[in-house]
Order: sequence, then structure tokens, then C-alpha cells
Amino acid sequence: MFQTFDSAGDPSVGKPRVALLRQWLAANGLDGFLVPRADEHQGEYVADRSARLKWLTGFSGSAGVAIVLRDRAFVFVDGRYTLQVRHEVDLNVFSIESLVDNPPPLWLRENVGKGARLGFDPWLHTISEVKALQTSADKTGAMLVPLDKNPIDIIWKDQPEPPVTPVELHPIAFAGELAKDKLARLAAAIAKDGATHAVLTDPSSIAWAFNIRGGDVPHTPLALGFAILAADGSHQLFMDSRKFSRMVAAYLTQLAELHEPGEFEAAIATLARSGARIALDPVLAADKLRMLVEGNGGTVVAAVDPARIPRATKNQAEIAGSRAAHRRDGAAVAKLLCWLERQKPGSLDEIDVVTRLEEMRRRTGEETQMPLRDLSFDTISGAGPNAAIMHYRVSRATSRKLQAGELFLLDSGGQYQDGTTDITRTVPIGQPTEEMRERFTLVLKGMIGISTLRFPPGTRGSEIDAVARMALWKHGCDFAHGTGHGVGSYLAVHEGPQRIARTGTEKLLEGMMLSNEPGYYKEGSYGIRIENLILVTPAEAVKGGDIAMHGFETLTLAPIDVRLVRADLLKRDELQWLDAYHAWVLAEIGPMLDGETLAWLEKATAPLPHDAKI
Repeated sequence: MFQTFDSAGDPSVGKPRVALLRQWLAANGLDGFLVPRADEHQGEYVADRSARLKWLTGFSGSAGVAIVLRDRAFVFVDGRYTLQVRHEVDLNVFSIESLVDNPPPLWLRENVGKGARLGFDPWLHTISEVKALQTSADKTGAMLVPLDKNPIDIIWKDQPEPPVTPVELHPIAFAGELAKDKLARLAAAIAKDGATHAVLTDPSSIAWAFNIRGGDVPHTPLALGFAILAADGSHQLFMDSRKFSRMVAAYLTQLAELHEPGEFEAAIATLARSGARIALDPVLAADKLRMLVEGNGGTVVAAVDPARIPRATKNQAEIAGSRAAHRRDGAAVAKLLCWLERQKPGSLDEIDVVTRLEEMRRRTGEETQMPLRDLSFDTISGAGPNAAIMHYRVSRATSRKLQAGELFLLDSGGQYQDGTTDITRTVPIGQPTEEMRERFTLVLKGMIGISTLRFPPGTRGSEIDAVARMALWKHGCDFAHGTGHGVGSYLAVHEGPQRIARTGTEKLLEGMMLSNEPGYYKEGSYGIRIENLILVTPAEAVKGGDIAMHGFETLTLAPIDVRLVRADLLKRDELQWLDAYHAWVLAEIGPMLDGETLAWLEKATAPLPHDAKI
């Protein structure tokens, strides 16, 4: 099994571990310390060694920060985790704050006074984060103190060792471009930014640029390391050599000088002393790198990671691979949904469904000779009120039975060598209420709105996010997460910088893959989410129009449960979209199914009555 079901978070750990941290702070003349949910690479997933926030607090979510003062402690989370955090941390030790409405820089102004010394690990905070924190500290007279050693690493006596998993080469058939050509493109971009060098801190960028994959963090095929790329083509890669086979080492040696991770800081300092102009992405690069460059006489050039946009705009090989991966994945999901519909209410729990779906994905991969390499994230399998916890992670302690009259939300994905998938389907267990059907249909209207949208070049995700919410807003409802995140190509399932959200400031470019996943969550009762992956298509002329328009191609292939659809709430064009989508699903994955599953799919994708009035 790729997914384990141990308790997601243990609130009992907070009190003794916070006490140990406070002892260390007092002995070192500090009044507080920041503990982000981050490693040196600022990725969504961290190796066990870097799970410092979870170790200290019990909180297991993918975004958060703790601030421990001498007499108070706080955990900051966003809207996805407001319910989860209260189950996973000791509320007698930690107060909960909003990472969005009252983030640490804003919070500092009201809670940390003049003369207070607040420690932080500069490897775990980006340049832009530290700048914001420093601005707030300056206003209150507090002092931010960068530490050479993270105190969590000192008091965490059984902290795991850094991961050393093998690096593998990513075939050109799936990558679509040779690494040497990618690196040449990046070198030109570095020069254009006015820099002599650029530091890649994001392992996804390194994986993309060098056409390699690894296994150092859960669910994302990354090899942790750093790279220094040069405008003149003299690149350096810093990665534990124990990860390299002889073949991999020989391949990488043709692209860059290979160094051990322990040599990285010295290499940055040496370049800085030589007068190098080193590009660092303020949103991704650790503040420690800025300190190293500036402290050794170099110049920091603030520039976006040069691999970010090229990696986000998929080439034809990556797009073809994603389409193929989604066909296999859709067949596996259809098998699961068919099986699920045959089970009696109350006979299954959430874990049963997760294990069955993983088995379906494995079998389908074996049958098509494209094996499932991993899940793309821990499956969200939420029954009844658990589905209202947006990023619920099922454990043996929390797993509920799928009971009659409830909704079941299943958000899952697979990592295949040719593509990364992410799909959410919500299904009724027994007879749904009319409120459930109405809310589901409002969510569906938002999803269709994004699916059918046309938009001009230069449009940003923030400008279309409202399309997914309009039907819900008209009924006084909303959802507390973005509508869509970027998706990698056999890389991170949550990939930046593209997103559809209020904070989505990046232009949506041809070839970008995103999710389309509006939802609705009624605390303590049920949750709804419908998610397909979509691809930004080339801008094309519109008949009679003045401007060429982009659109979205849907990639995900699995039926949407029409038992939850109120056709009277759908406009005619929305009904037509749903019927056309289902016809396409049947045509694409039907040939991969047979017998009972094929019969189920034919029924599940049958056209709805077109009796809508609008």
C-alpha cells in the first residue's frame, strides 16, 4: 500500500515538546521561535526528517506555522484545515489563528512587543517571508534572530536521517525535450534576467530541468537537492551521490558538475566573493541563501525561478502522456464507482474504499503495462461529516462507515510515468436529501462554467475564479479554497505558479494544466466537491469575434453521479455539456471495461432528460 492509516496527528505531543522548546529558548536568550511547515526547498511534501511542525504540535496538514512564545503558543492554518487542526493539536497548549486573515507578519504587530527576540531558521523561510516578518518586527521594536541551528533539531532526539532514495532517468518519450536543451534555454533566461547564475531550490524544477525523478518525499517523485545554473552553461548539481547509480551519475556528469549537499553553502559563498550576480526567487528561495550571497559580497538578483513557467507549460509529449494516464485512471475510478454502488450501506468504511481504489489503479496499470508508481497524494475518503473537512485524512482512529442517507467524497490521484492525475467524485449512499442535490448541482454549475469558459490571452486565475462560485453565491453559499491548482507532469500534483483562485496572479498560458474543483461543505453534516483536470488550449479565433480566445480541454474521464443532479437547475447548455462529457467518457474508457462494469458505465453516462426551461 502507498497510503498508511496511522493516526494523522497526535495532540498529546504538544505539551511536553513545547516545554522542551521553551527551556531551550530561555537558555539561549530568546522569547519565541517560528516553526513553519517547510523544509529547505519549500515544497508541499517534506521528508520525515523535516516534519518539524507535526512533531511539535501534532498538526499534519500541508500548510501551517507555529509560533511558540515563553507563555503562549499558536498554530496558524488556512481555511482547508480549520476543522482538522482542532482534532490534531492540544487546544490547552495552542491557540488557533488564521494563516490568511491574520498571518504571522500581521499577528506580530499586535503580539510581540519592543525588545522581544524571536528566533527563526533562515533555511525554512523564504526571502519574501522574512522581509514581511522583518517589516512587522521593525514597527514593534522586536528583533528577528536568524539561528545557525534549528532548536527543533536539537531537542528532537530520534529525528530521522535525510532520505537517500535512488534517482532515475525520466525518458525522453515522456519528457518531450532533452535536458541539455532545457538547460540551454534556462541559461539564456538567466542572462536575460541580468544574472550570472541562478539557484534552483525547488526539486520539481531540478527534476524537470535534468529529466530525473526520485523518491525522497511522499507521493511526488522528487530527489532533494540544489542546483546552481550559470548563464555560461557551467552548471552545478548538489545531491547526495548515494542516490546515483553508475548510469545516472554518468548521465548527470554530462550536464553539470556533481557535488555533495554539504558543499552547497561554500559554493554559493565562493561565487559571491567572485562578484557573481546570483538570481534567487524571493517566493521560493530560503533567506539563508540571500544571507550567504550578500554576506560574501555578491549581488542578489530577484528573479522568478527560470524553470517555473517552462515546467508549467506542458509540451506535446507531456500532454499526450497526461491524456493516456487519465484514460487508465478513469477506467480504474469507474471500476471503483461500479463496485461501490453495489455495496450495502454500512458495510464499508472509508479505509475500505481507499484500499480498493489503490488496488484498481494497480490492476489497471498492470493490464496496460504502465504501472502505478505512487498515489499523487493521500486519498481523501470522507463519509458524512468527515467529507466536510476539506483536506480530511482518514486514519484507523477516524474511519467512518458509509451510512445510508449520507454523501461520500472521494478525492484521489495517481502518479504514472506519463502523467499525474487528480479527481474528486461525490456520491450518495442511499437516498440523498433535496438540499444535498441542490448544493451538488450548484457546485456542478460552477465546474461546468470553468470547463466551458473562453478567455483572452493574459487572463489570470484570479479573474475567472468567481465563475466557479456564482451559482453558489446566488444561494448564499461559498467554499473556502481555491477553484484550481496547477498540476505537474509526473511531478507535484499541486504545482505553481498557475492557479484559479483569488490569489491566482499568474497568467494562464497554453499548455498549463490545472484542477477545476469547486465545492460546498456543511460542517458536521456533509461535503461536496467535483474535480476534473483541465488543460489551457491555444488561443483560437471566435466566429464573429475580435479576439482569439483560450479555452480549457478536460482531461479527467469518469462519470459524474447524476443521482445528485437536479436537471431543473441546469441551463440547456449545461445539460448539453454534461451529456457530451458523459458520451466522451463512455467512448474513451468503455473499451477498457467489460461485463458488469461496462453495463454500469453505460447507465451512469446515459443522457439526462432535457426539460430545463432556460
